[in-house]
Amino acid sequence: MAETTSTEQTSTELHKTMRWYDGFAMSLTMPAALIASLGASIVGLGGWGAVLLWSVSMLLATGANWIYTELAAMFPESSGGIAAYAAEAWKKRAPIVGPLAAIGYWFPWTTSLSVYAGIIGALVQSQWFPDQDWSWEVGPIELNFPIVVGLSVIGILYLLNVVGVRITMTFVYITGGILLIPLAVFIVGPLLANGFDVSGLTWNLHGVEGLRTALVWLYVMAWTSFGVEVCATFAPEYRNTVSDTAKALKAGVLFSLGVFVLLPLILTGYVGEGAIADAPTTFYVEAFQNLVGGAADIMVLFLICSLLLIMVTGLADGSRVLYNMGKEGTSLRQLGVLNKRGVPVRALTVALVVNVLVLTVLKTPLAIIVTGNLGYILTHIFALSGFFLLRKDRPDLARPIRLPAVFVPLSLVLSALLAVILVVGATGFEVTGYGGFKELSVAFGVLAVAVALWLYRRNVQDRRSVPEQVQS
Repeated sequence: MAETTSTEQTSTELHKTMRWYDGFAMSLTMPAALIASLGASIVGLGGWGAVLLWSVSMLLATGANWIYTELAAMFPESSGGIAAYAAEAWKKRAPIVGPLAAIGYWFPWTTSLSVYAGIIGALVQSQWFPDQDWSWEVGPIELNFPIVVGLSVIGILYLLNVVGVRITMTFVYITGGILLIPLAVFIVGPLLANGFDVSGLTWNLHGVEGLRTALVWLYVMAWTSFGVEVCATFAPEYRNTVSDTAKALKAGVLFSLGVFVLLPLILTGYVGEGAIADAPTTFYVEAFQNLVGGAADIMVLFLICSLLLIMVTGLADGSRVLYNMGKEGTSLRQLGVLNKRGVPVRALTVALVVNVLVLTVLKTPLAIIVTGNLGYILTHIFALSGFFLLRKDRPDLARPIRLPAVFVPLSLVLSALLAVILVVGATGFEVTGYGGFKELSVAFGVLAVAVALWLYRRNVQDRRSVPEQVQS
């Protein structure tokens, strides 16, 4: 191998500055993400249906993330998270899994910026600028007040991530702490106030069609629930990689499980299904006004800060995955470069451009989510089945954390269940009313581009013959 100078070393290694509680702070993203699709799920499923499916989705995520603790400890220097584990497990059987899993993981995390930027814009308009209802369209691109606000927020967070991981973590702690305030208000406040009543909650899941509806909504919920695995992506940046990664994953998933069970039940029982149906994205504003009165402006600001937490985490997570793709050879070599602060600026810039396009073209938050979930669920299928393959193919590989044998069949059960959810969900967009041919085409197009870039990297950029690869 060629010698590496100290300057080059700085540009190719992530800095180890994080602890497990930093990863846990990042995982607070997922309770905040629940805000985006909770209202729509209540409208589509009924109150009781939404409570049940959010709980089921988070229980599935708990089992998956427990499995990822073993994989994270096996590959502590990988910044690719579960996509890297999938690639490692499948590389001898199906090398194409590497780019498919990586881009399938990268796209939803990266486009989370456009999802929540749009919601922030809608909240700002609803609370402070209700008369700003103008719009401007050129072909598939649309600009309106919420989108312009969202684009401004994306630009600010891009600059914040460019500065470095410690500044980013400071922002994460501030917004994560603020997130706990509206969560406490929404979970505890209705129980202390008059008006909390679950007798009016409905159930919209009936018969065979109800089962299909449930599977489609589990598809929609996937990233929001399973995203706690974000803790594993930062494994190379933890000071004690093995123990910090495992602690962050377990703490994050258990906290999220509690929130995902309580928040849908209590908030629906307090606000009511009718009020949520009238404003599925912004009903939180009225809930704040009823619970805290004159402090509604402050509480909406707190809610916006919690959404900023999702965005900064998604940008940090997605950029590291794209950087890992360039470093490990599953995408363009130019992406696997860090600046002197250890920040993947090129990957961040790609994310900036993608989010601007997604926000101005797809527009609707839930449409963006269902687009990204196709690749995201596919990545989990590869990673969970990869756990089984690694136990089978490489039993002697070092496992600092070794789970009990029952997790081996559990990984296959979860893989099979997610496969069913993927097929039914990706072909049943009409059930939710969000997504369709355009969103499905974008999802497959993203996967196809990833494969094309992988082939270009292998056959053009690397320019190595098979004997040279074996020798190296």
